[in-house]
Amino acid sequence: MDSSHSAPRRWDPIVKLTHWGVVAAVIGNAIFTEEGSGWHIWVGYGLAALLALRLLWGLIGPDEARFSAFPPNPARALDHIGEIGRGEVTQHRSHNPLGALMVYAIWATLLVVCGTGIAMSGPPPTDPSAVQVEQGERGGKQIRVREEDDGDEDGREHGKEEEEGALGEVHEIAVNLLYVLIALHLAGVVFETRRSGPQIVRAMVPGGTPRR
Repeated sequence: MDSSHSAPRRWDPIVKLTHWGVVAAVIGNAIFTEEGSGWHIWVGYGLAALLALRLLWGLIGPDEARFSAFPPNPARALDHIGEIGRGEVTQHRSHNPLGALMVYAIWATLLVVCGTGIAMSGPPPTDPSAVQVEQGERGGKQIRVREEDDGDEDGREHGKEEEEGALGEVHEIAVNLLYVLIALHLAGVVFETRRSGPQIVRAMVPGGTPRR
C-alpha cells in the first residue's frame, strides 16, 4: 500500500451538507414534486445553490475538498482499474481516480439540469402553489400556467410559448443521465466498500469519523 495515501478520508461539514442536500433535492424533485410546479422550481433553485456552494468550496475549502485533491485524470483512472484487477488496495485522502471522474460527471450533469431548469422557469414564484402544471394540447407536452393568468387568453398564449422545446429536451436528457450516473455511483460505493472497507461510507455519514 502506498503510505503517502494511507490517511483515511475526512470530509468536512460543508462537503457533507452539500452532498446530502443534493441527494435530498434530487429525490424531492424526482418523487415528491410535479414537473413545472412551484415547489419543483424552488427545490431546483435550492439544488443550484447547494451545487454552487460545493463548487466554491472546491476552490477555498480544506485540502481534501479542493479540486486539486482529486483532479479528473483518465490515465490514473485506468491505473486504478489495473489495481482493482490485481487486488491492490490504496487508500486515498480524497476520491480515488475513478470516483473523481464520476464526481465531475455528476457535477457537470447537475449544472446542465439546473441551468436548463432555471432558463425555462425564470425566477421562482413568491407562492409555490401559484404555479400549476397543465397538460398541453400537442404531444403530451407540459406547459406552465400561473394562477393569476387563468382565464386570460394572453397569459395562456404566453404559457404555450414556454412549452418544452430544445431546452426542455436537454433538461430531460440531463435528468435521465443523472439517474444513470447516480446508479453507477451507488454501485461503485458498494463495490469499493466491499473491496477496501467502509471508510468511504463512514467519511460521508453526518457525524461519522473515519477509522484507520
